[in-house]
Formats: sequence, C-alpha cells, structure tokens
Amino acid sequence: MYLNGYKMDLLVPRPTLIYFILCTLPAVLLNSLNSLRKNSTRYNVVMVMSDSFDGRLTSHNNVVPLPYLSFMKRHGAVFQNAYTNSPICCPSRAAMWSGLFPHITESWNNFKCLDPGYPTWIDLLKKNGYTTQLFGKQDYTSGSHSLSNRVEAWTRDVPFLLRQEGRPVANLTGKVAQVRVMEEDWKNTDLAANWIRKVSQNISQPFFLYLGLNLPHPYPSKNMGENFGSSTFLTSQYWLQKVSYENITIPKWIPFENMHPVDYYSSYTKNCTAHFTDKEVRDIRAHYYAMCAETDAIMGEIISALNDSGLLSTTYLLFTSDHGELAMEHRQFYKMSMYEGSSHIPLIFMGPKITPSQQIPDLVSLVDLYPTMLDIAGVHGFENRSGFSLMPLLSARSANDANLHPNWSLSEFHGSDANASTYMLRANNWKYVAYSDGDSVPPQLFDLSADPDELRNVAGEFPAVTLSMDKKLRSIVDYPKVSESVHRYNKQQFANWKESLGVNYSDVISSLRWHLDWSKRPKTYSRKIEKWLKSSTLG
Repeated sequence: MYLNGYKMDLLVPRPTLIYFILCTLPAVLLNSLNSLRKNSTRYNVVMVMSDSFDGRLTSHNNVVPLPYLSFMKRHGAVFQNAYTNSPICCPSRAAMWSGLFPHITESWNNFKCLDPGYPTWIDLLKKNGYTTQLFGKQDYTSGSHSLSNRVEAWTRDVPFLLRQEGRPVANLTGKVAQVRVMEEDWKNTDLAANWIRKVSQNISQPFFLYLGLNLPHPYPSKNMGENFGSSTFLTSQYWLQKVSYENITIPKWIPFENMHPVDYYSSYTKNCTAHFTDKEVRDIRAHYYAMCAETDAIMGEIISALNDSGLLSTTYLLFTSDHGELAMEHRQFYKMSMYEGSSHIPLIFMGPKITPSQQIPDLVSLVDLYPTMLDIAGVHGFENRSGFSLMPLLSARSANDANLHPNWSLSEFHGSDANASTYMLRANNWKYVAYSDGDSVPPQLFDLSADPDELRNVAGEFPAVTLSMDKKLRSIVDYPKVSESVHRYNKQQFANWKESLGVNYSDVISSLRWHLDWSKRPKTYSRKIEKWLKSSTLG
C-alpha cells in the first residue's frame, strides 16, 4: 500500500496507520481547519468524554505518546487549567449536562444526581434543529452504581474505618498484541465512527455526536465479591510497551501522622495504607498511562472517520473527561479528591473559529460546556447557569470578551471514600480546600507554583490568603449550609434503606464491599451507626 509515495506495512495496527495518514496529509488540508464554509453558520459537533483521564497529561507528558490528542492540540486549543466540578463520575457529568454546580442540582453522589428526563443542553440542541446521537457511557442520572457505593456514601460520617475498595493492582491481558482491551469502548467507537461515515452524510441538519468512554478508568476487581469496586489497572503488552518506564515518577507520600484527617480516611477506605514497593507503584502508574494510550487511539478512530467523511475541517471536535486519576499519588488511587491528579481534567477543542496551537491558561470547568455548546450552535438560553461560554477564549476574541469568564474554578465532593463534604476553590496559583462546616475539619491551602505536587499545606503560613479564599468560596456557595443538607440527606436515605430491609438488614450490611473489615467487629460497627442516626451534629 502506498500513500503520498510512502510504502505502508499492511500489518501496522490501525491506530498507528491512522496517525501516519494524518501526519502525511497535505499542509493545505491541515490549514483548512481554520477555514469556514461560507454558506454555513451552524456547525457539527463531536464530543468524546473519557473517564478518569488525568488532564496534566495533555500539558506536560514525557511518559507516554498521545499522538491524536497532540494532533488536536496542534490544530486547536488545549485548556491548561480545566477542572471537574466534582471528582466522581455521576455528579461531574450531571454538572456538565446541566451547566449547574452539583450543590444546585443536589447531585450528592453516584446514586443521587439528575432525575431522568432532566433538561440538558442536548435537549436544546434537538429543539433547535440539530440531529443528535449518543453512544457509550452517559451516567448522569440518579439510581445507578452499586449498593455498596451508595451505602458507603451515606455512612461516611459514621466514626469507623472500613476498607471499601480492593487493593490497587496492575495486570496484563493474556494476549500480547491485543489492541482492543476495553472491548465495550471499541464497540461504541465503531458505532460512532460508522455513524459519522454513513448516517451523517444523509442528513441535512447539523449534528451533535457524543461518545462516552470507560477508559482509562480502572477495571472491576471481582475478587471483592458481588459489590466489587474497580481497582485493577488492566492493559496489554501492546500498550504497555509505549510507556517510558524510566520517566515514571514515584510519588512522595506524607507520613501517616502528618496526613490531613480526610486524606487518611480516603487512603484507608481505598485500601492504600499497607506497604507498596516502588515496583508496585511504578507498575500501577505505567499500566494507567498505557490505558491512556488506548484512549488516545480511540480518538484516532474518530478523527479518521471525520477525515474520511470530509468533515474534519468543518466540525468542532472536543475531548474531555469527568475527572482524573490519582494513580497512587498521595497514597491513593481513584478520584474523590481535590488533588490535581483527581480534579484536573483534559479539555481540548479543535474546529472552525478556533485559533490553532493555543495553550489557554484560564481557569475553566465542566459547567462551561453547557453555554459553549449552545454558543457554537447559535442557540440562546444559557442564562442562569453556573458556567460561561469558552468561545471568546477559543476564538481569541477581544480581551474584554475573554475577561467575561471568572478567574476561578469550583469543585465539590459529597460521596464515598471521603468523610466530609469537600470544596475546592482554585484562583491564580492558589488552591484552597475547605471541609464540612468550615470549623470542625481544618482547611488546606496549596501554592501550585511553588508546590505542584501539593505536599505542603500552607494554610497556617498564609492566614490572610486563607481568609480571603474562604471568603470568596462562601460568596460562591454557602458550604456549611450545603454540608448540613448533605448530612441530613445521607441519614434519611440510610434510615429509609434500613427500614426497607426489615429483618434482612444485618445480613445485607455485613455482606457489602467492606465485609472483610465488618466481620471483625459487626456489633461495634452496628452500634456506631445507630448512634450516628440519633445524633444531630455533622460528624
């Protein structure tokens, strides 16, 4: 096979072949990414939302090649400081689809998010003439996720420590050259790519296509039983060989006695307090990066489908994630934390009106996608939302337009694996993290310019900054009041669940994901729950 004079090996895996084709496209075609159809004012949009992708990899990355995301960056724009509005699956996606902060929609945990049928920006696109198609993971409505996950969230105020997750491990598939490890994602990707190539060619209206991925989220750990969590970082040798092991850093861990109390609780419930060798930690991180490489290859399939259909230069293409992945930073894996690995997300745009090769430092978040999507579509109706359109930043409009976006980002968390409602305000180089009612749990303050790894809480060293950040946070959200509302909700939900089980309650609660620890002192833990149900305080 020959392309532009180059001989191609037909045995080259498809993701590699796609990237070669993109790299050898004529410069005039690549430059046309900035050109617009003169007779068109409404544009197609393709959005790919991954799960657990560390946004820092799209800015500073020497551990694994991500050629298709790099392609998007060269011909589009990357937001260097994009954040989730809640570092957990369902609430973060609820914020993205509704354009509202989680405390406004009361999206408290993976079980309590938006009601089915809740109006989203995609509904507005439909009403305004867009053809819409969704494939893969959406996960923004109430009622999903495991029983263990919701009970753990409801009982997080109970003063006990129980391991809720499996110990994080790295694992390889048995097939050395396996490219499609996450088969469900690839199946949905094929559906999306085929839709672009076939269906999109036969419709007269502009279209919006959404593809939701599971990657690079860790895989379920079935050895944990029926209510298993996901603590297995799984990949194949094909992807792992792309990772530069020598560039993988071993995160520094603060001694247990110096850990913030919420961090210690999180580390314990995530089963990360035992000893880990450097090799174990490096392998977990390497496997995670390999999973990110597989995610990138999926983007290659979508880019290829758009290119094959002649739509690449006239379609807005977006890549993001619901949250990040700690991958053993701060003695944790998963998310549920305001540390950068968990809260910092990728956000890359490519398409008409977007100045290429932009690195945008402004602070943005997922709620900004609601007004941005409507702005692209020329649809009005995003008043009274928490977010702001990103188009002034993406199109390099006047400085006055760009300044309409606030210079801060908000994230909040109310779910399991953290024993206090958590609120993060990022402004300039400061990250302020407040908890619960603002008094019972000490806050954290990090200077990300001097301490990018967030190992030094300087709240006590900079009291004026701490006070100022807390005042700003309270002007955005009355977080003590929100924490109290979550506390009341958790108690009521647990009490209702307990009553619904009747005589089966003891057997059911003892068999949840924490069963190994619960079985050691079942009566003690039951008494603690009963005492908590009768208490009137936050803790």
